Amino acid sequence: MKILLYDGSFEGLLTSIFEVFEYKFENAEIVAEQNFSTENLFAEQHQVFKNAEKSARVLAKIEQISGKETISILLRIFLSEHPHKERLILKSIKDILQNPGVDVFQNLADPDMLEISKILKSMRREIHRTHAFVRFERLKDNLYFAKIEPDFDVLPLIGNHFEKRYADQKWMIFDLKRHYGLIYDLENVDFFYPESSQIQNLKNPEQFHHEEENHFQKMWQNYFVKTGIPSRKNMKLHIQHVPKRYWKYLTEKQR
Repeated sequence: MKILLYDGSFEGLLTSIFEVFEYKFENAEIVAEQNFSTENLFAEQHQVFKNAEKSARVLAKIEQISGKETISILLRIFLSEHPHKERLILKSIKDILQNPGVDVFQNLADPDMLEISKILKSMRREIHRTHAFVRFERLKDNLYFAKIEPDFDVLPLIGNHFEKRYADQKWMIFDLKRHYGLIYDLENVDFFYPESSQIQNLKNPEQFHHEEENHFQKMWQNYFVKTGIPSRKNMKLHIQHVPKRYWKYLTEKQR
């Protein structure tokens, strides 16, 4: 068994996959350094250093054989943070190379492809819910700020949606679990990685609220209550569509 240790990035993983083929490793396992266990201490290790050229060659080959959508699928598997994402992505790429012209992800008789199908379904659901449940708060500098804490790392997959929907205002979305975010300045969407000293302020932005923000939040909360019909209240159905884990970030739930 050859264990390839990489830095945990998508580019690093693609570099690892390139080296699996480059060095003809027959029995290889790819492990992010932060997840390396001492149980594997006596396995033969191979340190992978992220390489933009190698990762780009992997992507180019996949696109040539299977198209851009396949790259999107592999990225979603990676962002799912599934404990076996490296093995699933490596298996997928091997299958793609061995079966050009075949949609390997449709082979649900393969347990790995079935697992990938489940992952993609979960990712689609989480992306949809993130689109629906983001609530922006207006800050003093007229930046609209939102906190999220999704089950999966969907932040890189939602920027286009919010750029199109809120193209005329500056906004920022911060992932509380992974401590990074997206910021839009009316021209571009970029990632930002705050210093540890800034994270507490991002978790509690109330002190930076615009003077009108609390007023509008109260108006929205009152509207939510007044438009409700008590006799038609179905909490079980409501929780099915709006799971409780999202409630702490929904303005209308903060009464």
